[in-house]
Amino acid sequence: MSTSGYMGWALVVLPIALQVFYCIRALLRPHREPASRLAWVVVIIVAPIVGVAAYILFGNTNVGRRRIARLRDALKRLPSLTEMGLSEGQPPIPERYAPLFRVGQSISNYPAVGGNKAQLMADSDKAIDAMVADIDAATDHVHLLFYIWLPDTNGLKMVEAVKRAARRGVTCRVIVDDIGSRLLLRSEHWQAMAAAKVKLARALPVGNPLLRPLKGRIDMRNHRKIAVVDNRVTYCGSQNCADPAFAIKADYAPWVDVMMRFEGPVVRQNQHLFASDWMAHVKEDLSPLLRAVNLLAGPGFTAQVVGTGAAVRYSAMPEMFIALMNSARRELIVTTPYYVPDEPIQAALCACAHRGVETTIVFPRRNDSWIVAAASRSYYRELLDAGVNIHEYEGGLLHSKTLTVDGEVTLIGSANLDRRSFELNFENNILLHDINVTSEVRARQQNYIESSVFISDRMVAKWSRSRQVWNNAIAMLGPVL
Repeated sequence: MSTSGYMGWALVVLPIALQVFYCIRALLRPHREPASRLAWVVVIIVAPIVGVAAYILFGNTNVGRRRIARLRDALKRLPSLTEMGLSEGQPPIPERYAPLFRVGQSISNYPAVGGNKAQLMADSDKAIDAMVADIDAATDHVHLLFYIWLPDTNGLKMVEAVKRAARRGVTCRVIVDDIGSRLLLRSEHWQAMAAAKVKLARALPVGNPLLRPLKGRIDMRNHRKIAVVDNRVTYCGSQNCADPAFAIKADYAPWVDVMMRFEGPVVRQNQHLFASDWMAHVKEDLSPLLRAVNLLAGPGFTAQVVGTGAAVRYSAMPEMFIALMNSARRELIVTTPYYVPDEPIQAALCACAHRGVETTIVFPRRNDSWIVAAASRSYYRELLDAGVNIHEYEGGLLHSKTLTVDGEVTLIGSANLDRRSFELNFENNILLHDINVTSEVRARQQNYIESSVFISDRMVAKWSRSRQVWNNAIAMLGPVL
């Protein structure tokens, strides 16, 4: 056979061999629903070049072996719960809610702790002002972790507050996601913080993007939003360090977020979560900060940090959501900007409504991701048939991630009801049991509902065939996306 013949034969056989190889890889992926494996196989067969390339880049939920090893090593070096004073005693929790906190503890090992207080921030600007005030009052340390930190008005307020704190001798540590906060990282303000002796780190640095797929998925990101000041105060919620105008996606503004300020033993849990991220990226042991805390819990409610990510067991975040949905007896309200559920999440929401629970979910009317918007709406018909109330918020991009159960339990944090939060991102949330705090969150949810369009059966029935086909076709790619 001539050289040209061999080359022609190779050009025919090699693509087929690659398809077969990566189809087998997709079928052998651990912790995957059959629908996910099927979606990848279809993509690889239908679009061989694009499909194989996509699988190489995004097919494996792997953040990198070295990163996982560093994170697990950091967790081993951090103090135990006993050393932190968090393992003794069990705060009073109604028996029906005790399983929720057991699920939370099984995820990140943090127990339910009593003696906490919280304040729901009025809006994004007020949240930034409150954080700045706490940073200005700091006497020992300031720890900040954000997925997105923009060099805009609110972002620079935080930059200046951190610089002021560092200059007066407060130890300031700042870690931001390497992709989400790229505008800040490339700006003069990042260097200005370094010049002010702020300790800085990039979460999940990309490095050479061409070599990144060899080390782990480039789109597995640190999506957390954590602030801890002096082991005394912490913040948790959906808000990035940015203006509501959100300059990088101004067409969808304002970004509507929720942030809560906590005091009490739960602060140390958020501190531990921050320390695990910091020590996985920086050669600095923060154990003394966690051992030195005097835990004298006073009156207050029960709360628990739930941190998920690549080092935590698969399906941890959806397990938490499903447990909450299953616990509802009278009312369940969920707000999320991104809804690309797995089958158990969709089934749990429908089951909640089927058993007579007033079940409501609120999405943004206009989503910054047209792919997610289409995928989300493909689930509307089944939700409506089950009796779920669907609302689409019109006052901007509803970015708040909240869940309330029966006016008594709240989950607040960074996790969305989508596969990215379930399988790819590092997320942080706080689960709490308190009627007063939950009533505040419930009131905020009601504000969203009153500023929303109610999605009726009739509205969905009027969708054109082409729109239905489009939504359903995009949803089929949900396991791939």
